[in-house]
Amino acid sequence: MTRPVGRPSLTNVKRFYEDFHYQAQSSDEERRVIAKIEWHPGELFPRVGFIVTNLPMEPDWAVRFYNQRGTAEQHIKEAKYAFRWTRLSCKQFGDNEVRLQLHALACNLATFLRCIELPEAMTDWSLTSLQLKLIKIGARVMRHARAITFQLAEVAVTGPMLRAILAAIHRLRAPPSCA
Repeated sequence: MTRPVGRPSLTNVKRFYEDFHYQAQSSDEERRVIAKIEWHPGELFPRVGFIVTNLPMEPDWAVRFYNQRGTAEQHIKEAKYAFRWTRLSCKQFGDNEVRLQLHALACNLATFLRCIELPEAMTDWSLTSLQLKLIKIGARVMRHARAITFQLAEVAVTGPMLRAILAAIHRLRAPPSCA
């Protein structure tokens, strides 16, 4: 590993990828190792990371693949703690299956809410915050002759925030098809 030629950049990070084969003394076979070397502005030494893999793709693509996989695993971990996926304490397998499917449905709903244009105050809410402040709120349902009204307490979600969420969901609807 040698330092890049020329003056170090003050704004850009320089990334280099190298791959090589390595066999540990305790192993019977060689493994492919990908090294990611990053030279950050203002730092004397590079940041180096290693990935041991058997993927036959280019080193930069393999690093990107593992980064995306790590991001997906972080989302799964967040959902697991927010919705308590591990609480499958029913005695029957079918009951636990239904319970897990309900957890997955709640996770998909929260992810959907996260993907639409939420109001500015809600953009950095975690799945737990979305669940507690938006999904698990009590409401009184008032049924009249021509309308059904939901009366919500404005504790965490204000009226303008709720209207902005409903407007964002309304914009996602497909236009009615002419038959």
